[in-house]
Amino acid sequence: MSQAPVVRLQNVTKVIGKRTIIDRVSFEVQPGEVFGFLGPNGSGKTTTIRMIVGLMGMTAGDIHVGNHSVRTEFPLAIEQVGAIVENPEMYKFLTGYQNLLHYARMNPSITKERIQEVVKLVGLEGRIHDKVKKYSLGMRQRLGVAQAVMHRPKLLVLDEPTNGLDPAGIRELRDYLRRLAQDEGTAVLVSSHLLSEMELMCDRVAILQKGQIIDIRSIRGQEGDVAATSEEVLFDVDHPDAALGILEGQGTGKIVDGTLSLSLDRAGIAAVNRRLVEAGINVYGIRVKIKSLEDQFLEMTGSDKIG
Repeated sequence: MSQAPVVRLQNVTKVIGKRTIIDRVSFEVQPGEVFGFLGPNGSGKTTTIRMIVGLMGMTAGDIHVGNHSVRTEFPLAIEQVGAIVENPEMYKFLTGYQNLLHYARMNPSITKERIQEVVKLVGLEGRIHDKVKKYSLGMRQRLGVAQAVMHRPKLLVLDEPTNGLDPAGIRELRDYLRRLAQDEGTAVLVSSHLLSEMELMCDRVAILQKGQIIDIRSIRGQEGDVAATSEEVLFDVDHPDAALGILEGQGTGKIVDGTLSLSLDRAGIAAVNRRLVEAGINVYGIRVKIKSLEDQFLEMTGSDKIG
């Protein structure tokens, strides 16, 4: 039995003046899922995120967090949300722990034991009693994530969380978000302009262009999968030209960088492999050519302006 989505957008629309900024956007994020939100500059990502967390009103449609409407039951909906929009703001003259303790006073359900849990979750045990002014940007981002999840939200929303981070900081943040989703079942909605990182971080991504969702696709588990429909399949063989001649009439084939390339479905792959082996051609490897998220993004949007 499938779980109910943590957040559900239904035909969300935002009109400013005579301009439609967001046009009937709909998607869902499941518990324990890291969901990426991609789009060129000006596509409406931040506007959508601002509507989810209540910083901007909707013109039409609705957003539900759990069973509560952001439009009509905002206090009940927003108490299930943790968010960092742009950079987390902390009291730099206080320690990391004092910042978390200060925030915890606003929510009686947050115990000192819970503070220790989130400190461990984001890997700040060794520096949590240092003043925030001594923290690197990556450490401040991790402290921000700790603050955002202390009250055990069902949904964590992060708008461009990797801005300004070095590669090590980006990887650390990615690992913490995956751990948060897996260990606590939190749904994570994250926007970023770093497509390679989104590909590593996310389970699914939605691509937004000119205020509309143009595609939602799965990321995790796709590499090496072979669909029932035709895919470009690469055969690493010892004599590619001879192999191509043997397979004449098998379908459209070509030699790409010394590798035999064919458009095949799952059954066709087995048939071609058997035919090559029977003909005395050594087959060293077979792989489905997977387009990177960046390639797919550029194909769909026709843009290299990612933001």
